[in-house]
Amino acid sequence: MSGSTTPTVTADSPVAEEFKSKVGNDAIRIQNSSISNEISNAFKNEKEKKEHVASRHSDSKNETGQDSYEFVEWDEGEAANPCNFSTFKKWTIVLIVGQGALCATVCSSIIAMTYEAVELEFGISPQVATLGVTLFIFGLGLGPLFLGPLSEFYGRAPIYIWSYFFFVLFNIPVALAKNVETWLIGRFLSGFSGAAFLSVAGGSVSDLFRGPKLSLPMSVFSACPFLGPVVGPIIGGFINQHVSWRWTWYVQIIWTAVELALLIFFVPETYSPVLLKRKAQRLRKETGNERLRAPLELDERTILQATLFSCTVPFQLVAAEPMALVLNIWTSLLLGILYMFFSAFPIVFTAHGFNLEQKGLTFIGIGVGIIIATAVNPLFSHQVARRAERRNAELPPAERTPPPPEDHLLKGLYGAVICPLALFWFAFTTYPSVHWVVPIIASVPFGFGMVLAYSSTFTFLVDAYRPYAASALAANSFMRSALAGAFPLFTVQMYHSLGTQWASALCAFLLLAIAPFPFLFFIHGHKLRKNSKYCTSSKD
Repeated sequence: MSGSTTPTVTADSPVAEEFKSKVGNDAIRIQNSSISNEISNAFKNEKEKKEHVASRHSDSKNETGQDSYEFVEWDEGEAANPCNFSTFKKWTIVLIVGQGALCATVCSSIIAMTYEAVELEFGISPQVATLGVTLFIFGLGLGPLFLGPLSEFYGRAPIYIWSYFFFVLFNIPVALAKNVETWLIGRFLSGFSGAAFLSVAGGSVSDLFRGPKLSLPMSVFSACPFLGPVVGPIIGGFINQHVSWRWTWYVQIIWTAVELALLIFFVPETYSPVLLKRKAQRLRKETGNERLRAPLELDERTILQATLFSCTVPFQLVAAEPMALVLNIWTSLLLGILYMFFSAFPIVFTAHGFNLEQKGLTFIGIGVGIIIATAVNPLFSHQVARRAERRNAELPPAERTPPPPEDHLLKGLYGAVICPLALFWFAFTTYPSVHWVVPIIASVPFGFGMVLAYSSTFTFLVDAYRPYAASALAANSFMRSALAGAFPLFTVQMYHSLGTQWASALCAFLLLAIAPFPFLFFIHGHKLRKNSKYCTSSKD
């Protein structure tokens, strides 16, 4: 613990009140993850303020005679500080956590390749079989509302371990189900359990890296929850082409069990507020100094209060903020269309005589687009930085400002144009007379534009609604999951009624209708923020 002293910090002082009101926001739950280093940069100044406050010490009494607190902080080079872990250890944690996110999202879509066999065994309709993906995604949407607050009290590692334990457990009834009810209940509960890696995991990466070093690991991690839904049908196609549909879940259980072991043995706690709380408890025991405190110990909320906050404020925010509402609808449509493809692609490529294995491989195009977008994402970050440099070029250092939130929407403008164009291309090349590779190629720009849209929206929400960033992202996650779960329910009927061309074109028209709004917010967003009670105030 540092030996420096500062003015008195008491339980009812302004510093303590700041901790009580803000300490929970330090664990921002970045859904579908923490898409790029821009999100972490958006929190950089806020975190530095908290860390500065947390480093204050006092060994005196205040004017009223109340005992003051001495706040513990990290010593220079302290091994327990996650930022001081070895590079090998940091990357081990990133890759294991990334694999956890990949595994959970693979589980969401791998079911698409089991529909035919499940329908035959349980005697159910395609619509009922589709509930398997719908209920899982609903679980993914609801889970963060409860798991996120728990991570603020207990840290990230216990949430990872227990959620993955139940993720393994609830996949067992899916694999062994003798009736459709057991199968569907298992799907919902496994989705709820797997949601931890979409609500907490992104924070682990930002716990370990700072500044420019954050870009690469965050890009690697952020690709995982996007690739998962695409990789699922590819794996599922190979499995179901050769063995029973139950082996889909046996493989999933083996994978999750291995991931659980890796989490237990190789992923320590990385959330600094919890680690500092443990340090304060240890120092109080060793020194007998009961004034030693960690900032988290001043948080007087109960778990119930934190959970109620997590479940109510996101919906209040999105109801009051048109920008958040429209951007959430945009990203929800994109994810809904992606999950619609898991039922639509088999219909489209059945006309080309594809078997299950080959149908699964048709999703490679979207995966290629996602990988390309993830690779070029840092280029857009540099573009935002250059715009800020030009804006501040003639200003003295004290007057320079960070990029406004609207600058983060820049790459989203490309996604707003590319995604509907890609869907029109896909729609009118689904004729059996057109070579099968053409619609697969058309899916590449869709995957590319989708990632740009998500990345820009997540970063904008974090920066624009900074005091309520966790709530803004929770609302986004819930809405995305709602539409992603609903779209597969009517996909088969829509494609059979309208045909593959006009059913796909209808989705393109929906994206085309909402495409002007990112441009509107990019140009006029600073004006809208001035009248918002949730947004960061604009100085433009």
